[in-house]
Formats: sequence, C-alpha cells, structure tokens
Amino acid sequence: MSLATSTDLTISVVGIRFRPAGRIYYFDPQGQTFTNGEYAIVETVRGIEAGRVVIAHKKISERDLSDPLKPVLHLATEDELRSMLSYKNKEKEALVRCHERIVQHNLPMKLVEAEYTFDGSRLTFYFTADERVDFRALVRDLAATFRTRIELRQIGARDQAKLQGGVGPCGKTLCCSSWITDFGIVSIKMAKEQGLPLNPSKISGVCGRLMCCLSYENDNYIQAKQQMPHIGTMLDTPSGRGKVVAVNVPQNSVEVMLESGASIHIPVNTLEVKRKSKGCSGCSGCGSSGSGGACGTSRGSAGGCGCGSGGSCGTSAKGSTGGCSSCGIKKKQ
Repeated sequence: MSLATSTDLTISVVGIRFRPAGRIYYFDPQGQTFTNGEYAIVETVRGIEAGRVVIAHKKISERDLSDPLKPVLHLATEDELRSMLSYKNKEKEALVRCHERIVQHNLPMKLVEAEYTFDGSRLTFYFTADERVDFRALVRDLAATFRTRIELRQIGARDQAKLQGGVGPCGKTLCCSSWITDFGIVSIKMAKEQGLPLNPSKISGVCGRLMCCLSYENDNYIQAKQQMPHIGTMLDTPSGRGKVVAVNVPQNSVEVMLESGASIHIPVNTLEVKRKSKGCSGCSGCGSSGSGGACGTSRGSAGGCGCGSGGSCGTSAKGSTGGCSSCGIKKKQ
C-alpha cells in the first residue's frame, strides 16, 4: 500500500465552473497561471467553452481522474468577454422565439432556459416534459431561425429549480441554485427518522421533490438516537415506572407513558436506562425487568442464559448441554 502511494503521479489542475452553482471541472493549465474569478477558454467534450476559474491551482493524484484532462486554451480576452456578454443579453429573446415555435409545432414541452456559448457557436435550450418528445422538426426550424447550432436538452424537476432559482419554504435562496453542486440521495426514510410529518406539502421543495435539507442532519439524528432509549423501553422515573413512547432529538428528551396513563417528558441525561435483554421474554427465575439476575441471552451472544440467581443454568457456554431450569431457555441444537 505504501509503495503504491509513493509511486502515484501528482499533477497540477485548475478548477473551472460554467454555472454559478454548477460542478467544478478540472482542466490541464498547460503551464499557465490563473487567478480566481478570471474567465478562461477551455476545450470540453461539447466543444470550446468559457468558464470561470474557481480553483486557481491544485495538485491531485492522477488515479483520481476518471477521464483524461482537457486543456485550458487561454484566458478570455476583452473581445471574447464582450461577445459573451452580448450573447448573454440575447438569451431571453431566444427563449421567447423558441416558445413560439413550440406552440406552432404543438409539442408537449415546457421551456426552462436558453444558453449561448461565449462565441454564439451553439444555442442550447433546456426544457422539461412528462414524456419523450420528438423535436427534430423543431430543431430544424430553430436552426434556420437563429443560424447557429441548436441543442435541446431535457432536464428533470430538480435541475429546473436549480436553473431558475427561487426562495424555499425557509425564506432563503434555494440551496440547489446557490451552493449545491450535485444532488444527493434524499429518501422518505430520512423524514421518518427525524419525526417529520409525512405530508408531501410539508417536506417537498419548490421542485415537487423531497427537500434536499432532509439529508443535512440525518446522520446526527441517527447518531443521537443510538444514545437514547428506544421506543418501548421500560424506565424507572421519579414519577414511577413507564414506557418510552416517543423521542425528541432536538430537546434530547423522551416522552414516557406512566403506568397510571399520564405522559411526562424527561431529559435523557437524567435517566439511567435499564433495558430488557433481547432474547429473554421475562420469567420468574431470572427477572423480567432486566434488574438483578436478569437473563443474559442478548442477541448474538455466544452463551445461553446468564442467570445469576433463582435457578441453575445449564447454558452458560456455547455448546454446553441442557437448558435453564428457571426460565426455560433451551440450548440451540
């Protein structure tokens, strides 16, 4: 392992971003020096494009690269920057004209954004649709209208929100349009883990999908719950014995229903939890509450019954014969 690490080749790269909150792509600087915030002309799989430098210099291991590095051709000149700004101002007009063509062709698609390359050599339209759309006739019409290469790209609801931006239920700018570069996995299980209402209107973002922020604190909830008594655990409280019916991670407390039927909230740090052993259903010989002389047949333990009182146990070691004369737990054959 150490030999392989010592022979790894380290190469210099520059990080380029093509959208404000888009992914960062690495390019070969070709010996050039850059400063964050500058625009550079780079070679990509889609052709020549202009991007903003966000990582002026970085060294990475060659094995971390999934594809060969494309080169940075040169810094954008003043003429190229003026051209890029000029085409940027034409994107809204292009969006309107494309929408008119879509209506004429009666296509079931919704336009989201138009994007020119810095030199106007390609015009890309982003759209959403519920199904696959045959837009070949539309592309020919648009190519004749704009006199440039046309590309139509279908995107999902999350990508639409990222492109258009907006304000979330929290009152802040959408995370996806301000700083999230890649969409992570968000599941309904995360909402359940955090005790959130399973109401789509409460846990969905403006895109109609589960909110990305459900994943931010999910690991903290899982870790915190491991240190808290589980629902169904029997506890001895100052108000009497009761069962845990709910946990509150933000307040670090549990809701306990007493034998009298009343419910109380108790901070976890004031509890001494006495959990009933897994595998022992309770018996008169070893005690059903987990207190003195409880059955030690925890899940996955090597031994059998660890009764310390009230009966002779014949399953104290794996493979021993007999069972427990008190609680009736028998050796697995």
